[in-house]
Order: sequence, then C-alpha cells, then structure tokens
Amino acid sequence: MIKIGIIGAMEPEVEELKKEMDLTAVIRKAGMDFHDGTLNGTPVVIVRCGIGKVNAALCVQILADEFKVSHVINTGVAGALNPRLDIGDILISRDAIHHDMDVRIFGYRLGEVPQMGFLEFKADEKLMALAKEACEKANPDTHVMYGRVVSGDQFISSKEVKEHLISEFQGDCAEMEGASIAHGAYLNNIPFVIIRAISDKADDSAEMDYPTFETAAARHSAALVIELIKGILP
Repeated sequence: MIKIGIIGAMEPEVEELKKEMDLTAVIRKAGMDFHDGTLNGTPVVIVRCGIGKVNAALCVQILADEFKVSHVINTGVAGALNPRLDIGDILISRDAIHHDMDVRIFGYRLGEVPQMGFLEFKADEKLMALAKEACEKANPDTHVMYGRVVSGDQFISSKEVKEHLISEFQGDCAEMEGASIAHGAYLNNIPFVIIRAISDKADDSAEMDYPTFETAAARHSAALVIELIKGILP
C-alpha cells in the first residue's frame, strides 16, 4: 500500500503541505506531531522533525515503525555549494553523505559510516525522475538539477568550510538533516528522495540571505511535492 512520509525540518517547510491535506489524525511521538491523512487523495504523513541529524533519524524510524510508510520525501531548504545553483533554484538528491562523520583513523573514508561498506546513500531513481518532472510542472521558471546533499550538525556560513565540503565531498548543497533521513530510509529499505530549495550560498552572506529567502524557497519545494505525489501512485 502506498503511504508517503513527508518530512521537513522546520514549520515553513511543511505548513503549506499541511494546509492542502485532508487531515485524519495528529499523533504525537518523540515531541513530533505526525499529521496523518491524504494529499490530493494520496495517503500521507506530514511531519516537522526539528533541526539536526538525530531528530531526522528518529523521525524516519517512527514513520517506518508506526505508519508503515512506503516512500520518504524530505523537503526543505539548503545552502548552495555548487556554483551552478543560485538562490531559489532546486536540487534533487542523487545521493547524500554525512560530512561530519570522521573515522579515518580506522581506515574509513571521510564521511563514511563505519561498517556500512559505502560512502553515499543513493536516492531512489524513480523518485528522482518524478521529482524533476514535478518541479518542471509546478515551478516552470525554476532551475532544477540533480546533485549531492552533504549533511552535518552545523549551519554552513564560512567560505573555508564551504570550500572543504566541495573539495572533500563534491557536495552540491549543504544542510543538517538529509543524510540522516537517507540513512534511516536505507536501513528500513524505504525508497527516498531529498528536495532542497536553495535559500543561501553557504558562505559569509548566508546569515543575511537565509531569513530573506527561506519562506519563498520552502514554498517552491512544497509545490514540487504536491505535484510529485501524483506520480507515485501506481
């Protein structure tokens, strides 16, 4: 059965979606409110997970255990690393990496979670294609591309850190939840995709840009998600 878990870290990232859904129930778990119902007739659970990787991972596990979701969509905003991405553009995850995981002393690569056997968590190819198609329909004037999401428990607002994330990981955007959502979805064998609207340039201007563009960026992501779920139904 199709049931889609839709996760945003902050309220602006999910409030537009919640306005559009037909709500059946709100279930509170681990300090998170899971809005269970339908969106355009599709069963969904929409939730604000809170900021950071622990919150994000807990959220995915609850969606898997309590709601038996068939897919996970993570929507939200991010800082651009790739110079081809400008504020207002949208990135659809090809894969995701924990940029703050460092166990190199035991022979692992920077970013690699020990004993996983790989570095990057790969998004579902069908969801990737559907998300790009949905963006082109919902936001026809918005530049959209596939890329790599790099995640860590820090807001990137330094040119030096930005350059490190580009050189070490070939990251396209940086944020604080995507890799944990990807990690949790992988462990539960749930197809996922991460959608990121660019709210800042992840450099010394980020503190100024982020509040200005957060709301507009989140709105673009929401419009994409509403269109995307139409394509997931068999």
